[in-house]
Amino acid sequence: MDSTSLEPSLYTVKAVFILDNDGNRLLSKYYDPELYPSMKEQKNFERNVFNKTHKADNEIAFLEGMTIVYKGNIDLFFYVVGSAQENELMLMSVLNCLFDSLSQILRKNVERRCLLDNMEGVFLVVDEIIDGGVILESDPQQVLQKVSYRADENPLSEQSVAQVLQSAKEQIKWSILK
Repeated sequence: MDSTSLEPSLYTVKAVFILDNDGNRLLSKYYDPELYPSMKEQKNFERNVFNKTHKADNEIAFLEGMTIVYKGNIDLFFYVVGSAQENELMLMSVLNCLFDSLSQILRKNVERRCLLDNMEGVFLVVDEIIDGGVILESDPQQVLQKVSYRADENPLSEQSVAQVLQSAKEQIKWSILK
């Protein structure tokens, strides 16, 4: 085995995807362009993962040289994929952060219909947790604070473009000042 592949890396997460209870893709982000470069290869991998995991009671699987942690809830399956050498606890912390953050955004109603109705918030959460395969955050409260989203506020779709831009400008200004 190549010793350079065992070197520590910040690029922990290879992919994140959410499937419905039929194995259909609702959301997916692949962070390693060489892993599954085409949509067809990605969907084939997702189908294989779903077939292996949707009836299992485990939380972890190994498939095609990848470590996969997953969680099922009502009619959704959440997956976080890392390399075979990746620490399962790190991947599980990402999965738990994703699930808990979405649970807050969806007001504890984590199911297909609610997820589809709030996809903009779902993408924001994923982007706050992982950037290019690097884990940025594993605390759901911090993620919710960063996306400026509270369960009692208006959904993002009801905010004006000007409000979203103003919020982004303030976040950038504060991050520069720190």
